[in-house]
Amino acid sequence: MKTKTKRWIVAVVGVLLVIVALVGVKALQIGTMIRAGKSFAPAPEAVTSARVERSAWQSARSAVGTVVAVHGVTLGAELPGVIREVNFDSGTSVRRGAVLVKLDTSTEEAQLASALAEAQLARISLERARKLRQEGSNAQAELDAAEATDKQAQAAVATLRATIAKKTVRAPFDGRIAIRQVEMGQAVSEGTPIASLQSVDPIYAEFALPQQALADVRAGQRVTMTTDIYPGATWEGAVSTVNTEVDPATRNVRVRATFRNADGRLRPGMFVNVEVLSPGRHPVLLVPATAVIFAPYGDSVFALEQKKDEAGKAALVARQKFVRLGERRGDLVAVVSGLAAGEEVVSSGAFKLKNGMPVTVRNDLAPKAELAPRPAEE
Repeated sequence: MKTKTKRWIVAVVGVLLVIVALVGVKALQIGTMIRAGKSFAPAPEAVTSARVERSAWQSARSAVGTVVAVHGVTLGAELPGVIREVNFDSGTSVRRGAVLVKLDTSTEEAQLASALAEAQLARISLERARKLRQEGSNAQAELDAAEATDKQAQAAVATLRATIAKKTVRAPFDGRIAIRQVEMGQAVSEGTPIASLQSVDPIYAEFALPQQALADVRAGQRVTMTTDIYPGATWEGAVSTVNTEVDPATRNVRVRATFRNADGRLRPGMFVNVEVLSPGRHPVLLVPATAVIFAPYGDSVFALEQKKDEAGKAALVARQKFVRLGERRGDLVAVVSGLAAGEEVVSSGAFKLKNGMPVTVRNDLAPKAELAPRPAEE
């Protein structure tokens, strides 16, 4: 019995010794890991950098506008009738006064011949009545009746001639005519549309600017215009009209600019991008827009600074700086405050950084920031 008890005691003691040994080994390993963690330095993050550049920008207000013809009208029939002539093709340019459409005037021309004969007879009767009145052979009432008859005959002739003229549709101004909406032999009523006529050169661009623009936008101010339809093409014009009232719903004011359009590429109804340029230029500090971290509590960038590590070696670290931004153009954004010219900032990769984190610069991977970027040609 004693021998069995001793064996149990020895077994328990052996197990306890093994447990103590395992705990000791594990504690040694944990202590080693803690000491290694305290001395561990993370590898520097790879980023690209750019210097804060000083430049001068011409102040500009951008907007999206619509091309509007200086003169535009939908031509229509003024009187009912049947079309006998169509003298234009869809999409062609026409000159002012050109005959576009003629309606049938055979009835009016026959009536005009009759009216002319009556007018001639009335004039002869009037001359006879005047001669007789001078001789005292007729009464004044007869002369008055002859004069009234002559005037009525002349008015009838003028009415028929006006009716015939109104049945000839002419171009009221130079321009480009749209797709015709009538055909030869078609019977039209009063007001039936024939085609749309739009003047081409010059041409307007209309757009809206915030009411704050009223402080510095004036007639004659330079305006540039571009459109995605013609990449690389730019039109230059000037502000012709600033509306006298502000839209109470949007608090915007309508502005109209005039552009030359000799080649006719700009067409009414097109969407365009316009910039109203101020006469002066102002200094700005520029950084790539990719360097800015936008957040609800404020915009910031990471500036690069030299710092010595524990071993005394120089290391590059990123310091977060809050900035106030201004206008953005292309890939660049103006910094109003928070940075100085010549500072180096992280241009890409800032999203993975924390304040004071070591970094390494790899500018061989940096994309080029441009003021007027264009898509790469395939």
